Amino acid sequence: MSYYLYILKCADGTLYTGITVDLKRRIIEHNSSALGAKYTRGRRPVTLIFSKKFRTRSTASVAESRIKKLSREEKLDVVKKYADRI
Repeated sequence: MSYYLYILKCADGTLYTGITVDLKRRIIEHNSSALGAKYTRGRRPVTLIFSKKFRTRSTASVAESRIKKLSREEKLDVVKKYADRI
């Protein structure tokens, strides 16, 4: 099983970071159901702007914690660096 770290951009321009095992399902939940995070419910629609695959929940959780400690500008730098590699 793989785990995904993801960053969403909300309709109000804020960013949300999380982890999941099913990225497609989780984005649908954030956009359309009560299963999405409370934070994103009032900020729909959300758009995926970054994701990274990890082998274990532990490594994904550590990466999530590091990302959540970054400022908005630093998070956007991470997204930009990732986009440059594609």
